[in-house]
Amino acid sequence: MSIVLRRGTPADAAPCGAICYEAFKSVCTAHHFPPDFPSPDAASGLMSMLLSHPGFYSVVAEADGRIVGSNFLDERACIAGVGPITVDPTGQNHGVGGRLMQDVLDRAAERRAAGVRLLQAGFHNRSLCLYTKLGFHTREPVSILQGKPVGRKFAGYEVRRATAGDVAACNRLCRQVHGFDRNAELRDAIAEGTASVVEHLGQVVGYTTAVAFVGHSVAETNRGLMALIAASPEFGGPGFLVPTRNHEVFSWCLGMGLKLVYQMTLMTTGLYNEPEGAYMPSVLY
Repeated sequence: MSIVLRRGTPADAAPCGAICYEAFKSVCTAHHFPPDFPSPDAASGLMSMLLSHPGFYSVVAEADGRIVGSNFLDERACIAGVGPITVDPTGQNHGVGGRLMQDVLDRAAERRAAGVRLLQAGFHNRSLCLYTKLGFHTREPVSILQGKPVGRKFAGYEVRRATAGDVAACNRLCRQVHGFDRNAELRDAIAEGTASVVEHLGQVVGYTTAVAFVGHSVAETNRGLMALIAASPEFGGPGFLVPTRNHEVFSWCLGMGLKLVYQMTLMTTGLYNEPEGAYMPSVLY
């Protein structure tokens, strides 16, 4: 198969979305897990956003003029996030995925990103091996959780919608936990109305861009993180992501009736600091 790579455009949303839906449906159902996207339209909506957002780099793979795969790189922070990477199920095992991955890694190197991260489906052995061969290190098992909203409040912890005035405090928290901030992502979430902060004794002690598959969260303590989860009106996408090693938060979520969907693996290259506080990654990192 002769593969040509090119930059993606907004006009690619529909074919890329159809492939994204079929690719995730194929691998998830083969391992007896629910697909990440409920329909091709949902996947196309995500592709449309990624292909038109200036903070994302996109690459499309073509064979004989037909799109057979795509990949994305979130460039909104000093750490770049990879995904979603998808290849047409009828065109797999021809090296397309490897080419798409190498392209975004080359892009990150050109941009001098301090590091690159991704989350990999824990049941997908082939992708785990590919990413390991490309230099990614396994850092953290992560659980996708889904269920009905918890609808609970923690005494002394107030959750409210984040505003532009909270950005400095939230960035300080992210730097405290991870060693860098995610300022652009946070500002995007505030503009979209999905971001929240949690206050304790009059101070911002945690924030989330959304308790969802595409949202990330940080907090000084597990208590703050649980307050953000408990106040969320829904858990967008397949669910939200909790580091499995965080026994207190993981077990509390299970006690609240939330269900484990499946495990993912946080993988990184370049800069990595062991988190100093409570956090939940997005599906990118």
